[in-house]
Formats: sequence, C-alpha cells, structure tokens
Amino acid sequence: MHRSAFRKPSTSMAFPGGIRRIACSISWISAMFLAAAPGGAQGVSKASAPPREVVVVQAARVLAEPGKSPRGVTSIVIEDGRIVALLEGRRPGPAGARVIDLGDRFVLPGLIDSHVHLDSDAGGQEALLEAFTSSPGLDALRAQWNGMKTLRAGFTTVRNLGDPNGATLALRDAVENGWVIGPRIIDAGRAISVTSGHMDATLSVAEGLHPGIVQDNLCDGADSCREAVRRQVRRGVDVIKIATTGGVNSRIGAGLGQQMFADEVKAVVETAHLHGKKVAVHAHGTDGINVALAAGVDSIEHGTMPNDETLRLFRQAGAFYVPTLSTVNGYRERLAKDPNAYPPAVLEKVRWRLEVTGRALERAVPAGVKIAFGTDAGVSKHGRNADEFELMVQHGMTPATAIVAATLNAAELLGVAKEVGALRPGMAADLVAVSGDPLSDVTVLKKIEFVMKGGRVVPLTE
Repeated sequence: MHRSAFRKPSTSMAFPGGIRRIACSISWISAMFLAAAPGGAQGVSKASAPPREVVVVQAARVLAEPGKSPRGVTSIVIEDGRIVALLEGRRPGPAGARVIDLGDRFVLPGLIDSHVHLDSDAGGQEALLEAFTSSPGLDALRAQWNGMKTLRAGFTTVRNLGDPNGATLALRDAVENGWVIGPRIIDAGRAISVTSGHMDATLSVAEGLHPGIVQDNLCDGADSCREAVRRQVRRGVDVIKIATTGGVNSRIGAGLGQQMFADEVKAVVETAHLHGKKVAVHAHGTDGINVALAAGVDSIEHGTMPNDETLRLFRQAGAFYVPTLSTVNGYRERLAKDPNAYPPAVLEKVRWRLEVTGRALERAVPAGVKIAFGTDAGVSKHGRNADEFELMVQHGMTPATAIVAATLNAAELLGVAKEVGALRPGMAADLVAVSGDPLSDVTVLKKIEFVMKGGRVVPLTE
C-alpha cells in the first residue's frame, strides 16, 4: 500500500527513538522474593521499600515464553515499566505495590505487527482522492488515531512500512517522548522503488501535477538507489522498505513481476546494512522475490509466488517471510461496499490476490521458513490486526506457531528482541490478556480484554 506525497517534506530531522533499558535493583528484588516467601515478610527492612511505581499483574495462565508451555497462576512484578520477576501463585508483591488481578484470564506478551501503514486505511480510488485532499498534519493525526486502534487490539509494537509525508515518523517520536499514547513504532519513512514501480506516486496522475509530488524515493541504477537509501537514513528511519516487483494496488497494468535489477537491489541492501538498517522487500512475483533474497534482504513482504529456489534462498539467507494474508479482508469489504472501488488495472490484480492468498504460506511452513506476523493494515482495517491469526492457522500454522510469529519472531525481525516478544525480567512490561485459551482457539485474540505497554495500562475505550 502507498499513497502519493503531494507536500514538500519537512526539513526537521527525525531521530529514531532508542530502546531505553532501566537497571533493576538487585537488593530490592532479593527483598521482594523474601517478602513473597512464606514467613519472609518479617525479614524485610524498611530500607527495602519498593520504588515509586511498582505493579503486580496476577493471572490464571501466563505464556511468558511463546513456543513453550504456559505457566499456571502467576504474578508478574513490574518496576518502572519493566518486568522484574514472575512469581508462582497470586502474590501481593512488595508493600505498596498496585495489584491488578486479571482473574482467570490468559496473559501473553504484547503482540507485534511487522507490516502496517498507520497513516491511512483508504484504498483504491478513495486512497487516490485522499492523497490530493489530506495534509501532513491530518496524516499525523490519522496515524495516531489508527495507532490507538492497533494498540487497543493488543499490538504494542508495529513496523510501519512506508508513508509519504513523515506522519508516522513524527508519531514514533511523539510516542517515545510520552506526548501521546501509541504502539512502539519501527518506521521505514518513504518506501523506495524504481521509476514507474510500485511506489511511484505519479502513476495514473495527470502529468501536469507531477512537479508537485515528492519523489525522492525513486531510484534508477545502482548509484541512484544508494542515494535513495541515504535520503531515508537522513530522515531518521529505522528500516528501509523497497519494492522489487509491481504491486496489487499500483495504478498501472504492468503486472506483478520483477521491476528492480539485481545491481539495484544489491546497492540498496549494501547501503542499508552499512548504516545498520534492515531491508524489508515488497515482492509478489517469483523473480522479484528471489533477486531480493539473493541480495541478502531481511524480510519478504507478501511473497505471493515462491518456487523451490525461493524456499532454498529463504533458508540460506535466514530471512523472514511476512505473509500479510488479511489484505484479502480489506479487498472483499471494499468491493462489497462499492464494486467500482478499484480501477480496472488494479481490480484484475485484486481478484488474483483473492484467489492465491495463503498458498505461499502453505509451502513456506513445512519448508522451515521463518515466519513473522504482518497484516499490511491500511489495506485491511486498523484495529482488526488479529484477523491475520485465523488466516495463518487456516493456511498451515498452529495457534502456537502463529503466536510465536507475532512475538518472538517479529521481535527478532524488528531488532527489538531484547525489549519485547516475551515476558522476562528486564524486558518492557508489554502484555495483553484474553478470556479463553489462544493456544487452542487463536480467534480469542480478536477480543483483547487488557493491554499494558511499558507498564502502563492502555484504556480500551475512548
């Protein structure tokens, strides 16, 4: 998904938010365990009183390590937004701690969506109109609105893979600064492609309007592609997004095959990695997927038409596959509302996507390809991210492996595995709770009943 950039970019520098690690007090933890043990409370001195912000979350079952068996009744002790201990049973924690008893609910780590576009969820002709009528300020407010939908759905971390005007870069920094509530954001800035490629915002637009469209994300030739990457690095992005093939939503009938040459892809990957940035690749056609994997990219988004060589390259490179299956929900809903929601060149590709979605995942899972959860929310509706779980299970995954994809695997892909993706001492207190058992019925994740991000309870109503 992409939209045109009809404004001049901001000249301000957006610095990526660093992951702050808060040191835990060893002496206080020791005192806490003494207090939690039978008869231990009498031995705790007044000097070991807990810090200012201590919360204890109690629940009947806790999936602390996705991929392993859940714990029974557990108390999660949180200090200043970080987990300091997981105790068996319902423990009150240190004196003065705030206790949140979630009863018989099932707790798991905050979920991660590796592919979103927070600045919009318009599609087809509606998206084209929005590109002409919106503004950077409105885009930023819309991104925050959609970010809250996403956070309330239990997704405490997202990777935003492209918006034209820096709206989500601004939101990322505002969330990091504590000015607004929102998910933790890993942002790609403007997605890069070649002229007439998937991210060319002038497609189908009258030529007289082209000069007003920001196109510094386009590159032609290896040197040009190096420069395009450096422009995004200069803006303060966390990750680089490129398109090596056409796209379903590209307003051009050029198909879904390869559009970027091997030397161009290699130049992007080498430059991004030189600057410590991972590379996410939009790719549908087989040749476009394979040329990206051969160049050493970090993830393939969509990856709709793999072959045997694709699966071999995935394993060789250790790259992640992000299936984005729930795009089909967005297509179906828009077409049900308006049969003319997409122009003919796009509609043909939409119908194809509806037919083939899921087949690639069915091949990738038994081949041992690493899967990371991603929805392409923006094509599908924000706040409905958990719909992806059901589709992943329908196409070859188990509830347990789908949850791993949305926690440990996604955290590894995004480069935040020391911060989120599991519930361990020292990690951010990002957790969600549901009624029922998501390991037996993954659809319960569509009804999140409690969200905590960084130790703060997220209000689930406006």
